[in-house]
Amino acid sequence: MKTLPTIQVQIEQLSQQRSVVNRALSEGHDLKLAAERERIDVALGKLWDAARQARVRITHGERDRIIARARQEERLERAA
Repeated sequence: MKTLPTIQVQIEQLSQQRSVVNRALSEGHDLKLAAERERIDVALGKLWDAARQARVRITHGERDRIIARARQEERLERAA
């Protein structure tokens, strides 16, 4: 699992690459550059999802622990 700072560095690097590709595309359409921009956009989307998940883990803990706490609270509510 990647750490949030690592993900943020990767997002920054890909964003810079996308800027370069966008500048080149503004000079004229190129199928290879368009495909590269699409690949970068997909990769950025995945990295942003990973960053959101990392923030949730930092804020609320691991998924298994969250589920365990919720189930425990459910049992306590039913017992009350």
